[in-house]
Amino acid sequence: MNISLTINGNNFYHDVEPRLLLIHYLRETLGLTGPHIGCETSLCGACTIELNGKAVKSCTMFAVQADGAKLVTIEGLATDGKLHAMQEAFWNQHGAQCGFCTPGMIMTSKQILDRNPDPSEQEIRHGLEGNICRCTGYQHIVNAVKAAAAVAGK
Repeated sequence: MNISLTINGNNFYHDVEPRLLLIHYLRETLGLTGPHIGCETSLCGACTIELNGKAVKSCTMFAVQADGAKLVTIEGLATDGKLHAMQEAFWNQHGAQCGFCTPGMIMTSKQILDRNPDPSEQEIRHGLEGNICRCTGYQHIVNAVKAAAAVAGK
């Protein structure tokens, strides 16, 4: 099937098999390896991207289901060589250790602030529930979301 997508501001047109998962299209066809393949069952969140303004797990849908959509991956957050505020906050607050979950965590954290620019710690933790980190214990990730919220609120 032919699909047309706008990803990180660029237009892509490909003929894909209907059963191709979106995560595999992003990584294997386009070379966008920021979203990671962790579980392929939607449990870990490592593959989280933004689809038409909403954080989604790209292992839960087929590429053909995204036809006509506007996507943003972790690669598309930085603009003009400047990190997105959430990326900067993760860097400054040590929100990454091994880094495997980080792209999905950042995309999900961005969604948290898009929905609520001043979330409580409990709201942040609740918003991150669909993402698994095996290294950090989450506190630095929560601190990063708080820091990004504080910067955005200035």
